[in-house]
Amino acid sequence: MTPLLSSGNSVIGALDIGGTKIAVGAVTDTGRVLSRLDCPTAPERGFEDACRRMSEMIRAVTGAAGEKMAGIGIGCTGPVDPVAGKICQVDFLPGWEGAEIVARMSDEFRLPVALENDADAAALGEARWGAGQRKVRFLLVTIGTGIGGGAVIDGQLYRGVNGAHPEIGHHVIDPAGPLCFCGARGCWESLASGPAMAAWMKANTTGNGEPPIALTAREICAMAESGNELAQRAVAREARYLGMGVANLTTLFCPDTIALGGGVMQSGHLFLGAIRQVMRESCGLVPFEETEITLAQLGGDTGLAGAACAWLHRFGQKKARQ
Repeated sequence: MTPLLSSGNSVIGALDIGGTKIAVGAVTDTGRVLSRLDCPTAPERGFEDACRRMSEMIRAVTGAAGEKMAGIGIGCTGPVDPVAGKICQVDFLPGWEGAEIVARMSDEFRLPVALENDADAAALGEARWGAGQRKVRFLLVTIGTGIGGGAVIDGQLYRGVNGAHPEIGHHVIDPAGPLCFCGARGCWESLASGPAMAAWMKANTTGNGEPPIALTAREICAMAESGNELAQRAVAREARYLGMGVANLTTLFCPDTIALGGGVMQSGHLFLGAIRQVMRESCGLVPFEETEITLAQLGGDTGLAGAACAWLHRFGQKKARQ
């Protein structure tokens, strides 16, 4: 099937599938989200039920945009098989393992469909329309409930063996650290994700015999800016661990740019200085000063823009060669 996208007269249907929420949008080939709808993922209702809801929302958002649809791009949490178009074993999506989402959507709409891991899709979006524009070696890292990311090198998404998505959030920082569900102790995610920051704060909060209060990473950052000493210690610890991971990526990849996104980095100004300091201390064998550390730029549209860019990366390049 030949993509229809040309001269602004069609859009890409974008699906951003997370463990708790599915976002659906109509996205232009410049990354602009024209319309969007959200719904709970509700994986316990089954894959077919989710497909029905996604199909309805795709029709609604493209109808609201008033444009033809050239194809559908999907960014999905967890391991996926982008070549076979299948969802693999995803803890957040029980019962969906092996679901052939590309075939399902392609049959439904009679259009080309592309699937990527959501972090890889986000990296493609930032490389095309955000912080990675005109960068030859670009890495995106998202820090939120977990830590993930993707690498775009010479305009191409880096893939591992058999198309696998490298899990950069699970390289080990401290082998004596907490046990992660991935099987490692002290991986980057277990030490520097939003929940890791919140867990440290809770474990170190005492007072009046009351149970420690569970705070979110966003609340901890706000408290730190208001002068709370313990919250400032939590932020300093978070920044140090973030810096270690970023320094490792810098040493391994020597990239032009590493962009940091995700919920924790909404307070990025609290962390960037310390991250750069750790790089200065740790990256003596590579030209770390040539690597730009910056914040991701696509904000709340990252998931949908990334899904659309996954489609463009797969099918738009073929059209350009034709």
